[in-house]
Amino acid sequence: MERSLVLIKPDAMQRDLAGTIIARLEKLGLKLVAIKLLHLDKALAQRHYAVHKDKPFYDNLVDYISSAPIVAAVFEGKKAVEVIRKAMGATDPSNAEKGTIRGDFGLDIERNSVHGSDSPATAEEEIKLFFSPQEIFGY
Repeated sequence: MERSLVLIKPDAMQRDLAGTIIARLEKLGLKLVAIKLLHLDKALAQRHYAVHKDKPFYDNLVDYISSAPIVAAVFEGKKAVEVIRKAMGATDPSNAEKGTIRGDFGLDIERNSVHGSDSPATAEEEIKLFFSPQEIFGY
């Protein structure tokens, strides 16, 4: 089974959408195997978004994701990354279809409510940033 990291971002947390987002992913047949509430420090935020380090929006991204508590979760299932990416919708909510998480809840390209790994390889690395093997449960 494939796993993917999902982060419920500050804008969604501030609007009490964590449970709704988790429920949407579970209804797609994905299994929640790890979850925690945390307030990212800048160092972890920088490691998570390191791929964007040379882009002009990097500092804003780091500041935003570390501005308030988030939920970090690991979902497991067949083609989990692909299923989650489809459920999230386009990165820019103005381009995301209604019925997707970002299409329904995203405010703008930065405050788009949710992050999901973009490939199985990325998922593996991202999960290690947020969870130890002992925090992930198979059942």
